[in-house]
Amino acid sequence: MNRKLVLVLSLLYVLFMAILFFHYYQSGESFKYLVAIGGIVCGAIPLLLSLFTKLKFNLPITVSYLIFLFGSQFLGSISGWYGLGWWDTFLHFISGGILAFAGIALYERLLHRGAGESISAWFVFLYTVSFAALGGVVWEIYEFSSDQFFGMSLQGGGNTDTMTDLIADTLGGLIIAIYAGWRTARKLKK
Repeated sequence: MNRKLVLVLSLLYVLFMAILFFHYYQSGESFKYLVAIGGIVCGAIPLLLSLFTKLKFNLPITVSYLIFLFGSQFLGSISGWYGLGWWDTFLHFISGGILAFAGIALYERLLHRGAGESISAWFVFLYTVSFAALGGVVWEIYEFSSDQFFGMSLQGGGNTDTMTDLIADTLGGLIIAIYAGWRTARKLKK
């Protein structure tokens, strides 16, 4: 059931972004139709992972990811909420947490079954916060590349914007990493 729901939700988001792409393409609004193309690609990721890999992320992570995409791509970029000032930092904080949870889910699926009992809580903590920070770095590379190659202004505040975003991503991941390390330490004591 979860797999079908992931497929349906991802497909709905991709279709929503495709409709926006055609609308803004016909209107000649290049920034908005480029964001919609990004929405199609990003929205297709859970769909493609579900169809072509054995990785199965749980439903809350997938729904959180799609809500985040909606908040960043549609509300933030297309509807102009990034003009609020705090919206971008808030989304980066939330994305750090989502990435940390995704990292934990990936870690738990790829870890050898018996190895979990001998993994250090510090390793889990470092892995989780690193996964979230890496996700933030990859996103900033996307923003920088979009600005350079397509003349967009995703990094409107330049270095200050980039560093604020990376700090927010890391803080969001840090909170989840503390929880993950604590949970692992508790399991090891049992």
